[in-house]
Amino acid sequence: MKIDPLKIPDVQCISTTKHGDSRGFFSEIYAQRGFQEAGLDCTFVQDNYSFSADAGVLRGLHFQKPPHAQGKLIRVLSGSILDIAVDLRVGSPWYGEYVTAELSAKNWQQLWVPTGFAHGYVTREQNTAVLYKVTDFYYPDLESGLRWDDSVLNIDWDVDKTNLTISEKDKHLPSSTDFQSPFVYQRP
Repeated sequence: MKIDPLKIPDVQCISTTKHGDSRGFFSEIYAQRGFQEAGLDCTFVQDNYSFSADAGVLRGLHFQKPPHAQGKLIRVLSGSILDIAVDLRVGSPWYGEYVTAELSAKNWQQLWVPTGFAHGYVTREQNTAVLYKVTDFYYPDLESGLRWDDSVLNIDWDVDKTNLTISEKDKHLPSSTDFQSPFVYQRP
């Protein structure tokens, strides 16, 4: 397992090895020991699976508020996505900034998004399946998010915005100017 920090170092790209032969391949995609050795001490309590039939499906920007904030480990099982993580931790040197990662079944990478970040993605291919592990259970009353097209965040989704499929709920999320973050940056 290889773990590389992105521009915001708390968000990390994780690469795992595929061991293949004529039958196919085997890959260890998560090992608690490997995470702990890399300083990622987290416990996953739930796995979520999302399927998008079309390219251009945008999901996000989502997060869950404390005391049940969720860290997420995202992997693409089929297809590909552009994954986005926005730092919402007050006091962070990267507050309001975002990082992107191209995740696909082909590149076999994962993205670790810790608590304190809004998360979203847009599908790049038809029949894209995303699996993500989370560190806390889902609480509907703590679910929140920010607009995907927020003018202050100015996220480059690298897509034709006229052909996106977005849920009604995501279309009506608040902008960052109407948002007070419940997250606080903890210096390492």
